[in-house]
Amino acid sequence: MNTQTTQKSLPIYRGELALLLAVAINSFGVVLMLYSGTGISAISSVPYAFSCVFPKISLGTWTYIFQGLLVLALMILRKKFVVQYLFSFVVGFVFGELLDVHELWINVLPTAIGWRIFYFIASYILICIGIAISNRCKMPIVPTDLFPRELSQITSVAYPKIKISFDVICLIVTAALTGFGLGHIKGLGIGTVVAAFTMGKGVGIAGNWLDKHMDFTSFLAK
Repeated sequence: MNTQTTQKSLPIYRGELALLLAVAINSFGVVLMLYSGTGISAISSVPYAFSCVFPKISLGTWTYIFQGLLVLALMILRKKFVVQYLFSFVVGFVFGELLDVHELWINVLPTAIGWRIFYFIASYILICIGIAISNRCKMPIVPTDLFPRELSQITSVAYPKIKISFDVICLIVTAALTGFGLGHIKGLGIGTVVAAFTMGKGVGIAGNWLDKHMDFTSFLAK
């Protein structure tokens, strides 16, 4: 990583490496939160609901289908074709594939109640950090992270408010889809609800810490 500093004397890190780290962190965090038994994270609850109602398609595949729709929605809101959003979809595809990879091995972890509580706390922190890094890496990011960030810019509404609203809407859609499709609500738990109403703030806290300690650059920033 580059050791040169900005005018604020902050170390500069490569955005490309930061993006890879963020995708790895977020994909693991999502699966770990689901494995904790407290419910899946709000940003992944919608594709998870589709994977439960239509199980012939994997969670990873439903994830990048959902992300593709988010990218399309942003272009409609922008009223123009944005090439960078397409790169974001590619990142989302990798994210979806990593979800499937983590699901293959996650069952080796212990499932005692103490461990499950730890998994939720750890996954919550990981996702907050991962999203905060994504928002600052100056690279195309996963559409589920990109959507609230771009919508905040488009509407001039503070990011935490947009993030929380987006997460709550995802929960409502998930509850309706699994409720009607399966006859019961699946994938949503106390952890999902807590994360939906607080993760916007958590990402903000993680982002403020990053802003005080590091900066990022990438080939897109030049």
